Amino acid sequence: MKSWFSGIEKKQENGIPAFAGMTLKGNKTIKNTVMPAKAGIPFVSFKASQLLKCFGYKRQIPRKQAKYAIERGLPCGFFEFLTMKKMFSIAIAGRPNVGKSTLFNRLIGKAMAIIDDQPGVTRDWRDGEGKLFDLRFMLYDTAGLEDMRPRGSIAARTAQRTKEAMARVDVIMMMVDGRAGLTNDDIFIAREIRKADRPIIVLVNKCESTKVTVGFNEALTLGFDRVIAISAKHGEGLGDVYDALKELAPETAFESEEDGAAQDESEMRLHLAITGRPNAGKSTLANQLLGEERMLTGPEPGLTRDAIHMEFTYRDHPIRLVDTAGIRRRSRIDEKLEKMSVQESLRSIRLAHVVILMIDADMPFDKQDYTIAQHVAEEGRGLVIAINKWDTVTEKTATLRMIQAKVEASLAQLSGVPIVPMSALKGDGLNALMKAVFQVYETWNKRVSTGQLNRWFAGMLADHPPPIVGGGRVKPRYITQMKGRPPTFGMWGNKLDKLPESYLRFLTNGLRRAFDFQGVPIRWDLKKGENPYDKS
Repeated sequence: MKSWFSGIEKKQENGIPAFAGMTLKGNKTIKNTVMPAKAGIPFVSFKASQLLKCFGYKRQIPRKQAKYAIERGLPCGFFEFLTMKKMFSIAIAGRPNVGKSTLFNRLIGKAMAIIDDQPGVTRDWRDGEGKLFDLRFMLYDTAGLEDMRPRGSIAARTAQRTKEAMARVDVIMMMVDGRAGLTNDDIFIAREIRKADRPIIVLVNKCESTKVTVGFNEALTLGFDRVIAISAKHGEGLGDVYDALKELAPETAFESEEDGAAQDESEMRLHLAITGRPNAGKSTLANQLLGEERMLTGPEPGLTRDAIHMEFTYRDHPIRLVDTAGIRRRSRIDEKLEKMSVQESLRSIRLAHVVILMIDADMPFDKQDYTIAQHVAEEGRGLVIAINKWDTVTEKTATLRMIQAKVEASLAQLSGVPIVPMSALKGDGLNALMKAVFQVYETWNKRVSTGQLNRWFAGMLADHPPPIVGGGRVKPRYITQMKGRPPTFGMWGNKLDKLPESYLRFLTNGLRRAFDFQGVPIRWDLKKGENPYDKS
């Protein structure tokens, strides 16, 4: 350990930047410590449990270990820093609309990034595990950089996010448009990328033909050693990209398929999506949960266009978080890009386990909030409603009662859904929100034994028999829980196709009260015939 510290101190003496005395949330400061010079991350504050993630490691350290290190004047995760395996990481950078997201989707093997001819679609950088032949790496898709960007503008803020992403990686792949040729923005970006002090590979995209494009020849004038012609759309030239990366990647990047334990760990993560109308505070909440300014935020509605996937740990619970684009009323959506953003948001809801619906305390639970909540219920996901900007509300008790009454009246299929007042900007109510999320997730996974269900079912039928329909009585005989996620129950009996919807709601509400299925959708599968377990 002593020699490790000595090596870092020598780097400082040689003028290589390292961080000491960084302020943590809660006004704690790491004193007399130095961070590896390679980090180079210009953040102001962060949560201790997120530190290793900021340095490109695949997992975070537990809070207890971080606290232990801080109290003893050590860098957070000091011991793990010596032993943990860092994943080889690559960032794709360049000006807008040169094909960065197309290459990102190809290398990670799925369409995570929205692709459109309109420039500036990507605003928040995203990451994903990429693969090129036997080479594995963490890949970052960044927002396009531009030379002219007024201070405080969206372009300036996205540029800052891109620089933060480039500071995390081992290699930067700069992409230029082979058809359009070199532009002033490309020359500016080349200067910016050089400042990151990382190995750089220039990719000249849109070189589908066998002829050498003008753009490729112009790219050679940038002065970089590695310039490769590719077609991100058709996958051409990726063999040359592999050869260039092979020289820069460590041996650990060439491992075979990840072991089953790592895959199991990914499957065990809680998939949490944040959704709501535009400008409701979704990205601000994501930043609070992550402990860093990961997502672009601001007063402008519709800043988030893609569904951004992020992994973090909350109190030793691994979570895969998705920050989605705001969903407006369908009648107000006319642009193709916004339609794609909304489709991606709806897809994120479908793939989530629990969904946080952010609503604005100034416009609580309007028709669009109801529409989104109903979609969550139809997809069978767990729901938690977060009332944001609660610190601006004066009549808190009356407002909360009004929202609760609206929710109970309009969302019968999600009766008992948790409603949590909070302030995403200040972090107030964050613990209560996550407590509700884990409670809903537990309920969403709950299983009830067949014996318990049928004892309850017999009592319900005895106290409130089904009504007579069409001259005969419907005769439910037996129920069992067929699965969880969401809770789904099968019912066997005679004439169940004539069972009134009102009686099914009566049974659903009884299930919620008897077995505490509050806040999650309950589904029924009505079967014909006798009890399949009756052998008589």
